[in-house]
Amino acid sequence: MIRVVLVDDQQLLRGGFRALLEAEDDIEVVAEAADGRAGLKLIREHRPDIALVDIQMPVMDGIEATRRIAADPELAGVHVVILTNFGLDEYVFNALRAGAAGFLVKDIEPDDFLHSVRVAARGDALLAPSITRMLIGRYVAQPLTPAAGAALNELTNREREAVVLVAQGLSNDQIADRMAISPMTAKTHVNRAMIKLQARDRAQLVVLAYESGLVAPGSADSARPH
Repeated sequence: MIRVVLVDDQQLLRGGFRALLEAEDDIEVVAEAADGRAGLKLIREHRPDIALVDIQMPVMDGIEATRRIAADPELAGVHVVILTNFGLDEYVFNALRAGAAGFLVKDIEPDDFLHSVRVAARGDALLAPSITRMLIGRYVAQPLTPAAGAALNELTNREREAVVLVAQGLSNDQIADRMAISPMTAKTHVNRAMIKLQARDRAQLVVLAYESGLVAPGSADSARPH
């Protein structure tokens, strides 16, 4: 059972999402809140698999709520999915940097919404490669910092290769095929890279890959190792 907390200041929208989610046999909405502070309290209380969090709310916005969730070791199993009316913008990128697993536009089709919740619950990033390139290309334009370089130096060559493939949007199975290794070994490379780069999940790993300079934004082949 996928347990969900809904955090959005629009009651009608919360009701619509709740109705969609609770019509599914494998999803349960355990709580809902109208602002970030109340939502954070409920998330700490219920420790859901998914927190659907509006990006702009009163009292505490979705970015700050995401940052506090990501900073709490007891909430390591909570995958934050940001809800936004605006699509790709700096708020979304800042939410991903804060630790969100991905984002959804509020006018998403119902079937796509349900699929996305299940994808996030598996721990996969809700970031298509094209969306990743647009976000990173627009909001990351900085040289490799000494701290980022030091973190990258901790990665093995295979771990670096796996991170580049994650940034291209590949799953562990696809990474395994590309690297000619087993899916379990691919997962191990990705997990070790996440630990070394202190990435909370795959979405943050993608952001860090671009921010650190390991992957170049705007390249024709989606992602290019430096």
